[in-house]
Amino acid sequence: MGADSDRRDLIVEVLDDAFAPLMRADPVAFRGKYRKMAADPHAFYRGSACLFYADVTREDDPFADESASRIWIHGDLHVENFGTYLNSDGVLIFDVNDFDEAYLGHFTWDLQRFAASLALVGWHKALPEDDVRRLIGKFVRSYLSQVDEYRRSEDDHDFALRLDNTSGPILDALRSARLRRRADLLDRTTELRDGVRRFADDGTVRSLGKRERASVVTAFERYLETIPEDKRFDRDLFYELRDVVGKSGFGIGSAGLPAYNLLVEGYSQSLDNDVVLSMKQANVPAVSRFVDTRQVADYFDDEGQRTVVSQRALQVHTDPLLGHTKLDGVGYVVAEVSPYEVDLDWSDLTEPDAIAEVVDLLGRATAKIHCASDEDSEQDLVDFQVEDAIADSLDRRRREFTSWLTDWGMSYADRVRDDHAHFVAAFRDGQIGVSAT
Repeated sequence: MGADSDRRDLIVEVLDDAFAPLMRADPVAFRGKYRKMAADPHAFYRGSACLFYADVTREDDPFADESASRIWIHGDLHVENFGTYLNSDGVLIFDVNDFDEAYLGHFTWDLQRFAASLALVGWHKALPEDDVRRLIGKFVRSYLSQVDEYRRSEDDHDFALRLDNTSGPILDALRSARLRRRADLLDRTTELRDGVRRFADDGTVRSLGKRERASVVTAFERYLETIPEDKRFDRDLFYELRDVVGKSGFGIGSAGLPAYNLLVEGYSQSLDNDVVLSMKQANVPAVSRFVDTRQVADYFDDEGQRTVVSQRALQVHTDPLLGHTKLDGVGYVVAEVSPYEVDLDWSDLTEPDAIAEVVDLLGRATAKIHCASDEDSEQDLVDFQVEDAIADSLDRRRREFTSWLTDWGMSYADRVRDDHAHFVAAFRDGQIGVSAT
């Protein structure tokens, strides 16, 4: 009973430390976030990256040497953070998404977080333990195989998961994205008034007062200055602002974060070419709460800049509209609300062989974000070849590493299921931040 009580206290403490300011700012959003997390162990895991880092940063890491311990990492790598996007070259890509938690850290942490996530999903789908272990091993071996490909390649940007080299559910996601139309997104979120588009009141947006609107417009103008010159569209017409609204209704990870949607003219004066941008407050990355941040503390002006710099370092050919700004002294991330984003659907993935096909490509996609930095990346915090650092840290120990990571993922998934029960009990009892009533 004592150990259980201590663990529950730790869960309450870590969540409160991470989310207390946002809880106070928007308690309703956090009641919603926590009730979503209460749904099942994986939902809890997705919403509690802070707890993962409270645990993993206290453990010895026998495989990440000095260099491999300070690379750009995604920070929240779980099975549901993969999907499609249209890159700056106009090519549909399947890749890791959602870079809100990106930071410097051990390459192993991304792999550990994914391994435990995969083990949780396998348990939820009632897969035999041996099958789940094989799937984690498949992920690790595919990751390492792609790391080796980067070591052999002279071009870090030549690998991508596209329509012409994928199959199964990942190809299905890319094909689904290809069928999407910008006009459909606009029809769902906007309406025509006096011959121009304005945001429609769909229950997730709010109108802004004059003062707030003026502040957001000023922040938008600052954002334009952060778009790299080689990604700026030639004509000022593209960036002409048409409408601004407050936005709510985000998922588990972004609960309580202030956000706005902005409508800009787009590629032409055609009403079907308007573009919707999201301006969302950036949060403190979970990993940064538990590591020595002195080497990066002075590198970033705010969390919005940190998120954008991190994403440009991790993702090849990023959204040409990606940028950052400040609103009331707080960092915000600005990016297109793209009609071409389709998340990987795990609901029909029930058989180990089908999951293995997907996991193989997810391992390669994970190696991609670790080893390939975009040519327009602003960062110089990581100034060495990541693929060499990872390979050197695992020299002659790859089989040992695969076994260790598999055991760790299975064991931590067991802990998460117990933690989920503690969390639900603590939330129901009103111990976590906001009342459950």
